[in-house]
Amino acid sequence: MRFKKLMAGVLAGTMALSLAACGGGDTDSGSGSADSDNTQAEASADSEDGEDAEETKEYGEDTLVIWTLAKDLETFADHYQEETGKDVEVVVYAPEDYPTKVQTAIMGGESEPDIIVGEPQMLGDMYDNGFFASLDDLGAQDYADKIVDYVWDVGKDKDGVQRAVSYQITPAGIYYRRDIASEVFGTDDPDEVGKLFADYDTIRETAQKLKDAGYRIFASDNEINYFSGDSAWVVDGELNVDQGRLDYMDLVVDLYQNDLTAYCNQWSTPWYQAMAGEVPILTADIQNYADDSVNVWDAEAFEEQTADLEKTSVFAFGLPSWGVLTMRDNVGELSGKWGVCAGPSYGFGGGTFIGISSLSKKQDLAWDFIQYVCFNEDTADWWIETSQGDTVSLLSALDKHADDANDIYGGEKLYSFWLEQAKGIDYSKVTQYDKVIGDAWGAAIGSIKTGEKSKEEAIDYFYDTVQSTYPELTINR
Repeated sequence: MRFKKLMAGVLAGTMALSLAACGGGDTDSGSGSADSDNTQAEASADSEDGEDAEETKEYGEDTLVIWTLAKDLETFADHYQEETGKDVEVVVYAPEDYPTKVQTAIMGGESEPDIIVGEPQMLGDMYDNGFFASLDDLGAQDYADKIVDYVWDVGKDKDGVQRAVSYQITPAGIYYRRDIASEVFGTDDPDEVGKLFADYDTIRETAQKLKDAGYRIFASDNEINYFSGDSAWVVDGELNVDQGRLDYMDLVVDLYQNDLTAYCNQWSTPWYQAMAGEVPILTADIQNYADDSVNVWDAEAFEEQTADLEKTSVFAFGLPSWGVLTMRDNVGELSGKWGVCAGPSYGFGGGTFIGISSLSKKQDLAWDFIQYVCFNEDTADWWIETSQGDTVSLLSALDKHADDANDIYGGEKLYSFWLEQAKGIDYSKVTQYDKVIGDAWGAAIGSIKTGEKSKEEAIDYFYDTVQSTYPELTINR
């Protein structure tokens, strides 16, 4: 069945929030495993309790049952219950378990859960397999002009029927140290700093200037992955490897081989520590695990094993808008010394899209919850305050908070910034093939930068991988 192909791709990469958009955040540079954002990592830790609840508890006929891979919906559900008095049960699954749970329930004819969710890379196949009910039948088009365009587009199936919607937008940006920018480049203005990331060649120049000044441009060489191309991987049934993809490959290899990063793996101990100050400069072998003398996943062991290494401060991180929460929780005494600017192209990563199970017998109640979460301005105001920085998709709320200053980012008006970045996202460039092809491209980059393969050998192997996975695609080498 076609859905089994979805499972193979999604289970391999659900924990990585690196989705292809017009900015192409589908590509892992081979620098390590990107687990997920904090919300979904917490979901993994709590999933066992959630699974027990789902398997043993019988729900009342008036109870709205939600299955999710993001803990945010627990918070929304609690607030919904408080305000409406309606009974809601939320089951949070580990992201790697979630697709199979949903598939088993719906294909097994179960009427619960009532609400299901998906990240963008899952949705196309879930739509095709009839998992989501039509929201248009419940009045969704009344809200078509109230949500950021690309989010509304993600929620449509190939026939234009609205199947899901998200309460958040997740455009990507560059998070940078204002103090380092002022010292090395003479300005910390976001528009001016954005010019330092205008294109790949400029990023190389910026990286070298920072290294000469004793800094590193990025903690890892995976920081620019959300801006790794501005084209679709598949066009009219043909694999599309354009010059932008090749240029991105060359950039990552240069960052790695020329010692321009701190050689941290994303989501590891030193990667988080780099948000708060100095970190040891690791080696390429530690980053690619050829040298296992340093445990980058255990904070206490890492501190002991790297005590004598040279240290540096990192200038920038590349993350979607949810990165404001990750940074908020890790910058420590550097709060207020960070800024956010545009990257070399538009991109986005992740996002939780909410829909109704096609087999639910409580679709009116489920629709009431979706309206409350996604289209209610009071809810949006509450979520902005509760989350301390998550960027909602409701246009009226974004407009209302356009002048809100974020103190962690030097008083920047981040809601205005993220909305402007979201306007540049072209969802038509996203395809159902992106996750698997992007991962294969990342593996090719990893094999080149470490010297395992030549560029030609790595690209040939990439073509072989795509051809064997998707024999229906035309591949012109």
